[in-house]
Amino acid sequence: MFGYPMFPDALRPFNTQYRCYSVSMLPGQERTDVEKGGKIIMPPSALDQLTRLNVVYPMLFKLTNRRADRVTHCGVLEFVADEGKVYLPYWMMRNLLLEEGALLTVESVSLPVATFSKFQPQSPDFLDITNPKAVLENALRNFACLTTGDVIAIPYNTKVYEFCVQETKPGRAVSIIECDMNVEFAAPVGYQEPERPPAAEEEQPPEEHHLPEPTGFVPFQGSGLRLDGKQKNLDAPRASTSNGPRVRGIPDYDHEVGYLRFLRNAAPKPAEAASDEPVFSSFSGEGRKLRQPKHRRP
Repeated sequence: MFGYPMFPDALRPFNTQYRCYSVSMLPGQERTDVEKGGKIIMPPSALDQLTRLNVVYPMLFKLTNRRADRVTHCGVLEFVADEGKVYLPYWMMRNLLLEEGALLTVESVSLPVATFSKFQPQSPDFLDITNPKAVLENALRNFACLTTGDVIAIPYNTKVYEFCVQETKPGRAVSIIECDMNVEFAAPVGYQEPERPPAAEEEQPPEEHHLPEPTGFVPFQGSGLRLDGKQKNLDAPRASTSNGPRVRGIPDYDHEVGYLRFLRNAAPKPAEAASDEPVFSSFSGEGRKLRQPKHRRP
């Protein structure tokens, strides 16, 4: 009587060991796209074995370095590696503490869809980016999953920025393919908040400044002369007092700073008594012509 295997091929999980290498060791081509994401390159035999197994799509894998007891998760980019080898991004090999040619256990897994993740930049240089959330969102398109504790690398312009995955929900490892995930940033490593200036002392009321008394030469202080020859005192007062009339055009040297004073026109002076002197009237003389009229002869 022949027995059946305990795990048929359709139900057997994918669990294989490979020799791992960084992408720079991939012969014949330079794959910079692998370094920009979180996916690996596997041999064609892995694809043939996965198609005969009951795996959940998209294909996600758990990578384990049993010697260092380090675990991470990833997706697969292509199946073009040499048999018995897998090629990983350099940042992933560094998280797993792997050397070139070390043994790596690759196991197919199913992860929950991410709803939340929190990242901590590993350098304050990340604050120089104008829109860091958009940069991270664009870079995560090359990732299939995230694992809490990993330090991922994202190239942007001419720099490579590293982020520590501090928290993921609903689990320590989540899938980020076609998901709506909330993202938060923690303060970068080495970041120091700018020092705030001490609280300003209570503002003192402004000191009162009075106009100084004029000294030296003061213009327009002489007496005026009339064209008709009459003498009249036209001397203007230097300044007005608080009780006297306000003269137009003369500054009020007794003004108190902080007060507004609205002055009205002074009361008209009483009419002077009539005198015997004739009242001057302009342009009242007789006119003369420079050219005499000619008389016609009879």
